[in-house]
Parts: sequence; structure tokens; C-alpha cells
Amino acid sequence: MFVTIGPPLTDAPRLLGPAQIRQLAAEIGVRPTKTLGQNFVHDANTVRRIVAESGVGADDVVLEVGPGLGSLTLALLGTAGRVVAVEIDPVLAAKLPSTVAEHAPAQSGALTVITADAMTVRADDLPVAPTALVANLPYNVAVPVLLHLLAEFPSIATSLVMVQAEVADRLAAVPGSRIYGVPSVKARYFGAVRRAGAVGRNVFWPEPKIESGLVRVDRTDTHPDDPQVRAAVFAVIDAAFAQRRKTLRSALAAWAGSAAEAERRLRAAGIDPGLRGERLDVDDYVRLAAVD
Repeated sequence: MFVTIGPPLTDAPRLLGPAQIRQLAAEIGVRPTKTLGQNFVHDANTVRRIVAESGVGADDVVLEVGPGLGSLTLALLGTAGRVVAVEIDPVLAAKLPSTVAEHAPAQSGALTVITADAMTVRADDLPVAPTALVANLPYNVAVPVLLHLLAEFPSIATSLVMVQAEVADRLAAVPGSRIYGVPSVKARYFGAVRRAGAVGRNVFWPEPKIESGLVRVDRTDTHPDDPQVRAAVFAVIDAAFAQRRKTLRSALAAWAGSAAEAERRLRAAGIDPGLRGERLDVDDYVRLAAVD
């Protein structure tokens, strides 16, 4: 379900601080839970920085996942043309429209709130196709949520997400590095990936035990936007990293049917069968998946 409120006007939103965040939580009886990965940002400068780094503007429809109490939502409404917020917690989803009406009355009509799980949300669930993704993703499911949204919404041209610092490093890792793996390659299927900054623990309530980082993905049309092609490529990636200490000849044996067939396909794709999976970039995996 989704609810849209008010007509948009022009005054700048009033951003939330620590006192407002705690007050809003108390009003609706919300206590942040680890299960839903709830850590609410309470620093106005941080959300301003996220919005600035995202590069969104008046022509953008921003998809925000996990808006929580609305800190980032308000900052986005001050810049983007429209925000579609997907919130799994029905209590938080119900509160967000009134928070926006109070703190950003001029932009209230630019907000749509959808009560849904970001892991299962589909294009038909949204009233309009998003052009950008900007979100503080739940850290326990950040990678699968990001990959699902990039696959489900090809209209998303840019993504800026806040994730656990270690996950940010993995997503932005390059071939040959120690932390380069499945998330690194799959994210690159959709576009160029880079680290876009760090976020300290002290800007959250409650304060997490881990550091956070920003990752930006700029979509390219290099690889086919075809679910079957993508699934085939991702299957090769999963197989190559399932036994990352092994050479590709051995690691891909089950995927190809035998080590000999894996070697044949690798050579047909112009890839040395003696390499390991972390030496290949996403273009290599795309070529390999296309070999008959």
C-alpha cells in the first residue's frame, strides 16, 4: 500500500536533530531493533552530505529504503523532485507523512510512503519509476537489497547507499584485492562502483558498534539488462568464489559439468584456466557465461 500527501510548495525543510529524533520515537513508542537494522541518523550535516554526494536534483525521483524517522527523507525533499520511501515497519511508515507535514509542509506532496519489504518490492508497487536510490540500508541485508533494487529498477541511474564500512570496502574493491568478491563483481554488473566517504558512529541513535561507509554506483549500459543473462552471469560468479582458493579450472568444474569442460569454456572466453576468481573483472564473467 502507499499513501501520498499534500501538494508541493517551496520552503526548505527543517531537518531533525538528536532531540527531535528521540521525541518522535517516544511519541510512537519505537525502540530501535537489531532485527530490522534500525540505527537512526540524527545529524543534519551528515544527511546534507549524503544528499550532496548523491547528486540528485529537481528532476529526480528518489527511492529511499528504510526512511525510519525521516532524517534523510527531509534532506532529500529539500533537493529532489520527488521521494518514494519504502519502509518495512508499519509504525514508522504511518508516522513519516505527519513528520514531513510538520517539518517540510511545502514538500509534503512530493513524498510517497510505501509499507513494504525492500527485498520483495517490485516496479508495480511504486507509483512512478525512480531515477535514483539514496538510502541508509539495513546493514544485515544491505548487499542483497542493493542488488535486488538495481535489478528491479533499471531506471535508477545513480545510487548512493550507506552500509557497514567493511561492506562498503567489499563493494568498491577492485580485481586482485584481498576483499574483492561476489558483492564487488555483481555490483559492477550494473555500473561503476566507488567509495564515497565514511560516516562516524556518533551521528546515529543508538550508536552502532561498527563504522559506516558510503558507496556510489553509477549505472552503465555495458551489460545486458536481461534477467536471464544476469542470472547466468551471477551463477558463474557464485561458482568462482565458492572455492576461491582453487583455480578457475577446478572451481568451475561443477558449474560446467567437469574440469575439462570448465577449461574449454575458459579458454573460449580468453581466460587463463589457472587463474583464481578474484583476478577476473565483471567483463570476463560476462564473456564466460555467454560461452556455449
